[in-house]
Amino acid sequence: MFLIGRVATDDSTPVPIDAVVERICNNKVHEHVYASSHGDFSLQLGSRADSFLDASDESSSQSSANSKDSTLGIPRRDLTNCELQATAAGFYSDLISLAAFDTFSSRVDVGVIVVQRISKIKGNTVNAAAYMAPKDARRAYEKGLEAERKSNLAAARKYFETAVAIYPKYVGAWYQLGTVLQKDHQNDAARKAFTEATTMDTRFLPPYLSLASLAYEDEKWTEVLALTDHILDRDPLNHAEVTGYIVDLDPANCSEAYFYNAAANYNLHKFDDAEKSGLKAEHLDMITHFPQLHFLLGEIFARKNDYAGAISELQTYLDLAPHAVNADLVREQLAKLHKLNGSQSASEKPDPQ
Repeated sequence: MFLIGRVATDDSTPVPIDAVVERICNNKVHEHVYASSHGDFSLQLGSRADSFLDASDESSSQSSANSKDSTLGIPRRDLTNCELQATAAGFYSDLISLAAFDTFSSRVDVGVIVVQRISKIKGNTVNAAAYMAPKDARRAYEKGLEAERKSNLAAARKYFETAVAIYPKYVGAWYQLGTVLQKDHQNDAARKAFTEATTMDTRFLPPYLSLASLAYEDEKWTEVLALTDHILDRDPLNHAEVTGYIVDLDPANCSEAYFYNAAANYNLHKFDDAEKSGLKAEHLDMITHFPQLHFLLGEIFARKNDYAGAISELQTYLDLAPHAVNADLVREQLAKLHKLNGSQSASEKPDPQ
């Protein structure tokens, strides 16, 4: 039995080049297949297809399906509690329930699976050159994504290297290659791959964020500041914000960028800018990606003699990272801040009449 259909974006932009269609039953993936560049897919039940599906594949799949005895059908339990979805980086998918579909046909048209951007990051789309990549380059790229998804970093690296060797302008492949290298702790090589991506498309933001994370690890604060200023669309001279940009940024990526920006400003002794970026990162960090953000804000508030604010932030830091290497030092600092806050509160009480 084949499930056929099409993946489409809600805003009519091109289908993500890494879109994978999955049949999920009781929270377990049973089959998956890549959609074509036009969004078409044909998913064979009982298979673990992981190859790219183009027009020629579609015709061969149709031929295979037609040769199957359509009177056999499949057990209805194979579609009960099952849903179809598409997965792609930066997108979330509608779910199509399969329970109501006819199980006595060799081909079932499930219609259109609509995917929507998780966020509208300014410039966070691969440039048009990615869609002009030769078929062999795209196959290698997709194989790399699959290998990376399975945590096979060596294979993923090989596929991404093949993709950029075939098509050197493949921005997304350069970025994914850098990601795999960074996961494999090959930071110098990762930096080269990310930089290669930025030279091809300055509007594609993910490699800038990855470079900022590497620069943060190396404590290259001027570099971190320049990279995050680019991400946050700021004027590098006066940090003036461009009106309206905040609504176009992904909360998770934006939070990380603001955190790195705050850390860079703090270490460059630009404390007001550090506080501003730190508070924005805290506001956007809905799932507490960065415990160290609260430590940084605690340091900033303590410097401003806002002892109550510093106590709150440092306590949050310990709640999120109770076994941090500096946890004992933070507890000592908290004890001092409580004393200072008590003295400050007492001095602010009005004299009794």
